[in-house]
Amino acid sequence: MPEEELSEAAQDASLENYTIGDYLLDRLAELGLTELFGVPGDFNLHFLDHVVAHRGIRWVGSANELNAGYSADGYARIRGIGAFLTTYGVGELSAINAVAGSYAESVPVVQIVGAPPKETQASGRKIHHSLGDGDFKHFLRMAEEVTCAHADLDAPTATWEIDRVLRDVVFRRRPGYLMLAADVAEVAAYPPSEPLTTDLPVTTPRAVAAFEAAVRRFLPGRRTAVLADLLVHRLGATEELASFLTESELPFATLAWGKTLVDESDPNFVGIYAGAASQDRVREVIEGADALITLGVEYTDNTTAGFSMDLDPARMIDVSRFGARVGDEVFTPISLQDALAVLHRVTTELDDVVPMPAAEAPAPETPREPSEGPLTQDGLWSVLASQLESANIVAADQGTSYFGMASHRFPAKSTFIGQPMWGSIGYTLPAIIGAGLADPSRRPVLLIGDGSAQLTIQEMGVMIREKLPVVVVLVNNDGYTVERAIHGPDEIYNDIAPWRWELVPRLFGAEEADYLYRRVTTEKELLAACKDTMSNREKLVFIEAITDRDDIPQLLQDVANALKR
Repeated sequence: MPEEELSEAAQDASLENYTIGDYLLDRLAELGLTELFGVPGDFNLHFLDHVVAHRGIRWVGSANELNAGYSADGYARIRGIGAFLTTYGVGELSAINAVAGSYAESVPVVQIVGAPPKETQASGRKIHHSLGDGDFKHFLRMAEEVTCAHADLDAPTATWEIDRVLRDVVFRRRPGYLMLAADVAEVAAYPPSEPLTTDLPVTTPRAVAAFEAAVRRFLPGRRTAVLADLLVHRLGATEELASFLTESELPFATLAWGKTLVDESDPNFVGIYAGAASQDRVREVIEGADALITLGVEYTDNTTAGFSMDLDPARMIDVSRFGARVGDEVFTPISLQDALAVLHRVTTELDDVVPMPAAEAPAPETPREPSEGPLTQDGLWSVLASQLESANIVAADQGTSYFGMASHRFPAKSTFIGQPMWGSIGYTLPAIIGAGLADPSRRPVLLIGDGSAQLTIQEMGVMIREKLPVVVVLVNNDGYTVERAIHGPDEIYNDIAPWRWELVPRLFGAEEADYLYRRVTTEKELLAACKDTMSNREKLVFIEAITDRDDIPQLLQDVANALKR
């Protein structure tokens, strides 16, 4: 919210009808939030009256609290911040899995919990939704473990505490928790008098100067490459990275966690680095470089095939969230943006920074007639990747969907959403709703397996109610294929109940004229279904893709083999 709007709000709002709840909503709107997800409950109903009356924030009711948290996470990945509302105890604990995922994946989400009135808490009585022992801080203490900031709001300090928590959420790119008692939400307050300061100083001039001197000593004459990852996006340095890569002309790769962070159509992009599971060309560039610049990289077992990377720290310039390292020299405090600016300046000024030679990129596959044989995993992801459009938001659930698409190049300006660190199956169905609402100008695409979808399918009702034109590709491979690849391929614990997926949109409220369903068993049928999505841009398109139970993408096979060890 611009400063002039803040002052206007301050003039319009009188002390008698402006509340702490309004203050919280205004601060969220100031940060760019226009949708609040959640589930009503008796302790948050009066606050919800303020939500629906707010001029800048719209209420989006979710099917359950877990899905509300997932939707807020997907929203934050596009908009920069997300928020959701639950009731105390039963509601917030239903969502703690989503909050933990946001913490693990560095996503700034605010959880607001409507709590019993302060007087009720002070009575020590056995109040519903509590543990009945008179201690109303149990769940706040649980939230401490998966948030970067939390507060149990009291009237005298509530506005200060709201600002503190929101500032930390934005700065640290982690979730925050606000316990808002029903009576505290109604206490009179003054509107914000000045903008919320979130751009906190990190870098010192001494650290920048020392880092730059070390980089200038280190780079000359070395064959150099760049490996970028998730934190560049989370810390808001995507444009700076793009400028650096364009002007330096160094070869670069990302991990799957950072997929679509860079323009994958750039000729200097060599591919996805996944440790020993990488394509040979990618390994040669990244592991063979004399100087490897790593930017915002965090290694996980899933994105490195069980930590199988072969990288020598002595040959690396590593830039992390609040510091940098050149060989064995460490420089702090320095922000990722400031370190990236140094690297940009030095690599363009020096004449003897040598790009690491890369093997010639494989020639684009000659277009072929789609197969009329049974649909394979390779064929499925190849066809889907070929049909993506610029600016699509693609959410791929953990499993065959994520690993199947990660190795394919995406069009420019696309966004790839996954959860390879936390890996909570079913996450992407609610998350694509949040992402789609965060930027309605971009068409959302959901790639999800049958097992994953069964966990969060209730949110399809919200997708339909909100009239989101999502392209849903549901991979029906008869159960938990990832788990089959790791252990117990024929065990009953990897089986799921069969569903009639063609009936699902109708079950959740879609009129026949408002959606398109296709069941595909071959590449030819899949391609035809993809073409149908182009002529049905305003509709939900539900494609059920049938693949063999034991067929998995090669990258997933490599990761599964690593996880077995």
